[in-house]
Amino acid sequence: MIYRHFNAPSRAFTQFSHELIRHPRLSSDAVRLLTWQLSLPQSARESLSTSAQRARIGGHAFTRAKRQLKEEGFVHERRVQVARGRWATQQLVSNTPLTADQAVKLLSRTPAPTCTDPVTPQVTPSTPTPAAGQPTTPPTDGHPDKQPGEDTSNLPARTAEPADSAPPPPPSPPSEDALALIGTLPLLSPALRRIPPGMRDELAHLAARWLDAGHTSTDVHEHILRGLPGAGTPVHRPGGLVRYLLRDVPPLALPPRPAPQLSARLQGTRECAGHHTQPMLFRPLADETLCPECAMNSSGEIAGRNPQTESAGTASGPPYRLNC
Repeated sequence: MIYRHFNAPSRAFTQFSHELIRHPRLSSDAVRLLTWQLSLPQSARESLSTSAQRARIGGHAFTRAKRQLKEEGFVHERRVQVARGRWATQQLVSNTPLTADQAVKLLSRTPAPTCTDPVTPQVTPSTPTPAAGQPTTPPTDGHPDKQPGEDTSNLPARTAEPADSAPPPPPSPPSEDALALIGTLPLLSPALRRIPPGMRDELAHLAARWLDAGHTSTDVHEHILRGLPGAGTPVHRPGGLVRYLLRDVPPLALPPRPAPQLSARLQGTRECAGHHTQPMLFRPLADETLCPECAMNSSGEIAGRNPQTESAGTASGPPYRLNC
């Protein structure tokens, strides 16, 4: 259950009808904007956009609220010409819906704003700042005092084109390969089945540029398929889409560079797996991985070990004693 408590204000209040506050076709922003305007004094000249800013109504919400108020007849606007040829917008806000004829009668009774009326800054002209010095007229004849030597704005005279200049030759018909390439586009995707027949020659000319640049028909088809939208997205103008995709011809991809090869002097060498400050190359006799020097050091370390000493030390512990 809900309970309501209401204290009648003694000052600064406005009476609104329940039909206005509970209007079924007005949003909350429209009702707030209308009640804000009706609560202003009669002599106030605050526009609807200013009231929306003060009420913290955003741009899109203000546009929607103003459209709703105009459709329901609570707001009417008209453009009038004021002094000095300026134009002003008059806005009429009422607490009851008015027709266009009723609004015109009410606005006709309101005198047009002048420069002395307290209107918005868009109508009131600002005080101009006087220029320094006496007014002078720009010169319209005579020659410059100094002959320009570096830059000049005088353009060279245009040479008359010969009257018997032949018109440009008509474009040559596209090749059969280009026409066949465009003819197979409806088979690539269902989105390309509605290409207008009148655009096939134009698209064939664009495809011929790709073929002349060294691209194959497969390259052109793959490029068009990559430019199509995702599945489920309709293509309303497939001809225009293909024309856009074939407008720029990319350069032909260069063949991959061959792997670097060793010189004839280093053929058959292998890097030593031993410890060296710098990489050590040697030429193996079989499948060895150590150079002769590392192999000799490794064999010397293995020969210098005593198996009996190592086994005795392992069995009886270390050959020393620690006294604490």
